[in-house]
Amino acid sequence: MMLQSIFDDVRRMNKRQFLYQVLSFGMIVSSALMIWKGLMVITGSESPIVVVLSGSMEPAFHRGDLLFLTNYEDEPVRVGEIVVFKVEGRDIPIVHRVLKLHEKGDQNNTVKFLTKGDNNSVDDRGLYAPGQLWLTHKDVVGRARGFLPYVGMVTIYMNEYPKFKYAVLACLGLYVLVHRE
Repeated sequence: MMLQSIFDDVRRMNKRQFLYQVLSFGMIVSSALMIWKGLMVITGSESPIVVVLSGSMEPAFHRGDLLFLTNYEDEPVRVGEIVVFKVEGRDIPIVHRVLKLHEKGDQNNTVKFLTKGDNNSVDDRGLYAPGQLWLTHKDVVGRARGFLPYVGMVTIYMNEYPKFKYAVLACLGLYVLVHRE
């Protein structure tokens, strides 16, 4: 019944109104992308906001917590710091704590580090790429600077239940097309 009234509203629009609504929707999407790119520049991180996807960092962070990251080149990695890193061959970044540092006294002053989830019994060497024993700064996506508890559960539900994701996106799209303010 409600869906029928939405379609009736769309049919009653003239072409100019409909085009205006489509352009409004496009502006919302492009504004969100600009905000994301701006956050990337400000934070120095390719992903300034991430969602914790597992319980490996409990009790510090729980599944669904939203983390805010920075990744400034001039800040050294420290033991105890929570980093988000990517491993070659894996698409999803991992959120874990720095367990050990290994500093080489070479001309580059290379610093390598080992990570571990607070709720895990062993370090992350089993998660790293084959043959990789340490992470370097190039593997780091960002460092946790703040968080909002459980706000990311919406993202998890959308990924675990694709029909839910499409329903939410369809509702948002219809709302933008029909709403005339």
